[in-house]
Amino acid sequence: MRPGCVLVFCVCISVFLRRAISQPPTETDTYTECTDGYHWDPQTQHCKDINECETIPEACKGEMKCFNHYGGYLCLPRSASVIPAPDPPNQVHPSLENTASESFNLCPPGFEPQGDSCVDVDECERDNHDCQPSQQCFNTEGSFSCQCPDGYRKVGTECIDIDECRYRYCQHRCVNVPGSFSCQCEPGFQLAGNNRSCIDVDECGMGAPCSQRCYNTYGTFLCRCEQGYELGPDGFACNDIDECSYSSYLCQYQCVNEHGKFSCVCPDGYQLLSTRLCQDINECETGAHQCSDGQTCVNIHGGYKCVDNKSCQEPYVQVSENRCTCPVTKPSCRDMPYSIVHRYMSITSERTVPSDIFQIQATSVYPGAYNTFRVRSGDDNGDFYIRQINNISAMLVLARAVKGPREYVLDLEMVSVNPLVSYHTSSVLRLNVYVGPYAF
Repeated sequence: MRPGCVLVFCVCISVFLRRAISQPPTETDTYTECTDGYHWDPQTQHCKDINECETIPEACKGEMKCFNHYGGYLCLPRSASVIPAPDPPNQVHPSLENTASESFNLCPPGFEPQGDSCVDVDECERDNHDCQPSQQCFNTEGSFSCQCPDGYRKVGTECIDIDECRYRYCQHRCVNVPGSFSCQCEPGFQLAGNNRSCIDVDECGMGAPCSQRCYNTYGTFLCRCEQGYELGPDGFACNDIDECSYSSYLCQYQCVNEHGKFSCVCPDGYQLLSTRLCQDINECETGAHQCSDGQTCVNIHGGYKCVDNKSCQEPYVQVSENRCTCPVTKPSCRDMPYSIVHRYMSITSERTVPSDIFQIQATSVYPGAYNTFRVRSGDDNGDFYIRQINNISAMLVLARAVKGPREYVLDLEMVSVNPLVSYHTSSVLRLNVYVGPYAF
């Protein structure tokens, strides 16, 4: 369709040119006025064509191009070209010589004469195109094309941004920007080398703020604490656990909190058994006592006692290391127990009651005698009682819970009676009971 349109324009312009050229010359000595489209040239004494394309500002609007011709001008599309009609023979108009060569092109549209040939016109370089400011002009053979930059598509004559996010190029989040797009990742991820995929970030290897242990997980990380610590409210710091505040049964005596753990301690005279229990130290066996040669070391809970070897008092005489007798030949021994045997024992504080603590056993028995057992002295508060087992043995029972440290000196008496022969005698077991300061 384009060559046909140019041909019509060429025919029309040829007619105009023929009429313009065939205008009869004016007589210079008579007329100095010219018809519309011409002005009088006093130098040449002829009417000269007015180039309206130069004298009229914006003679053609929009995308139309101004073409000057004799006596007027035409507004044609930029792609149109004008081919002038040949001059009639022997007819020369000096005033039109330059105008014709400047206004008309004998080459096809998009070309211009250069010597004897036609060369392509670079409309882009000459800024003789209708591309929008956002478009880029590309010169083609005989014409030009308007192209949109990357990230845009052409709709009509305009360049519209392509929303690449509609095509889900990004694994996580897509941010559309004019002419392009960018991918973003959720917290805990970072862009891969292709700038579209998201890969997990190893926060533990990048200095995560965990104070002790860090475990990387998909998209995040977790902080964990060593044994004996607990995670703080911020999820990063590890705070020491005060195990001693949780329970009073962790240690038998005393719990001591330490960083990340706890330990048990025992009072003086005791040693730690395993990790929590306290065991009495037998100073008499370990030699950690200060008893003299004339004394006997007696171990008790939490310590020891040094007892004199010669413990018999008048009118008793010592017959062995811990046995005293009162001779019947002495008048003062008549109402006294015949023998006193010394024994020592230790019990824990606040012991469960009733509790059997010591068994009494007769060492000699007279034929036909009946034996009875009782607490002769030392139990003013009734903390103990005797439970007789048979004729020759009995059990000392703790009747009430007692707290130490405390010491009892109990005289446990066995009375022997034979009514057939009027026999009556007694013997005493003097028992020193040491109550320890603790329940262990």
